[in-house]
Amino acid sequence: DWDFWLDWKDRCWWVTLTPILLITFPAATQYFMWEKMRLPIGATFCVMTLHFGQWMNRIFNFYMWAWFPVNFTTPGLMIPSAIFLDVTLMMTGSYMFTALFGGMGWSLLFYPANWTWLAPFHLAVKHPSGPLMSVADLMGMEYVRSATPEYIRIVERGTLRTFGRDVTPVSSFFA
Repeated sequence: DWDFWLDWKDRCWWVTLTPILLITFPAATQYFMWEKMRLPIGATFCVMTLHFGQWMNRIFNFYMWAWFPVNFTTPGLMIPSAIFLDVTLMMTGSYMFTALFGGMGWSLLFYPANWTWLAPFHLAVKHPSGPLMSVADLMGMEYVRSATPEYIRIVERGTLRTFGRDVTPVSSFFA
């Protein structure tokens, strides 16, 4: 679940996997609402209800019941991407162009839409024991969760991580 913990929202997999995994239900809802009711708001309606359900889950289950900090489990924002998908269908009226251009805009708008609230958590801070890490990694290291394997929590080392190893082929494939 790449869209769950704040310290898992990295530049490598979260940006790549989340839009791909989340486009299926809004696209199906968009098809149904356009075919049956001629309303070009299917994707936005689906994403708004999904976002509302995610916030209710985060607040009631994780904050009120398990006392996790709310900003540690903030869901990704897909509303601008859904609006773009609906506007593309409304302007073109074609499922093919909506799939090509709307799907591309769906993925490309994801990271800029989330950057406004996510940027402060990528700032570097110095831990008292020595290492320099981001605020999100520091929160993940200090706020220990039960049953979280340590191999999942990889603290980034160095800079320009996006230019190395397996990130470039995966990002270029889905671009």
